Amino acid sequence: MAAYKRRRSKRRRLLPILLLLIAAYIGGLYWFVQIIPWERPDGQEPATDAIVVLTGAVGRIPKGLDLLDRERGRKLFISGVYRGVEVQQLLQMAQRQPDEMLCCITLGYEAQDTVGNAEETAAWIRANDFTSFTLVTSAQHMPRSLLLFHHVLPNSTIVPHPVYRQQGQHSLIGYWARSADDIFQEYNKFLLTRVRLFFVELLDAMPAQT
Repeated sequence: MAAYKRRRSKRRRLLPILLLLIAAYIGGLYWFVQIIPWERPDGQEPATDAIVVLTGAVGRIPKGLDLLDRERGRKLFISGVYRGVEVQQLLQMAQRQPDEMLCCITLGYEAQDTVGNAEETAAWIRANDFTSFTLVTSAQHMPRSLLLFHHVLPNSTIVPHPVYRQQGQHSLIGYWARSADDIFQEYNKFLLTRVRLFFVELLDAMPAQT
């Protein structure tokens, strides 16, 4: 009986902590939803040195090509392309004339995830001495992408350009209804990324031992 009472007392003490963690998670999710760029760009985006597209969802590459065509950047870098895919193939699939854009597009084949996207893009940005770029990716993917890209390129100006699955699907209610599962997954990944970067920055700030 005494052991049962101790376990029951322990559970009661843990309950407020559990409720606090749940409340913090839900509150963080609400905040995450607010920072997702819900408004579609109006076509008057500022020009940057380059345009960076992260592969992974329909609409990203055509949007990057459209921005390049409208001279929103001098060069286009597409990160996370499958090996063997060439620029000409991407242009043909997007119904673009290869001769018009072939000189201005670079493909990155090394990235396997968003961390890899940030790292290979950072190397390309530095190699070209660019100081600003437009980042093209899905709306719900944008917060985590910006977190990682600002980490590896802290001195660069990054202009986010979100892409949506379908036309008219960029309102808060409509997009949430169709993308709730993706948003939950991105929120969890965002939390893990923020924790990982916290420890990375903490280790970087520690003085080196001699």
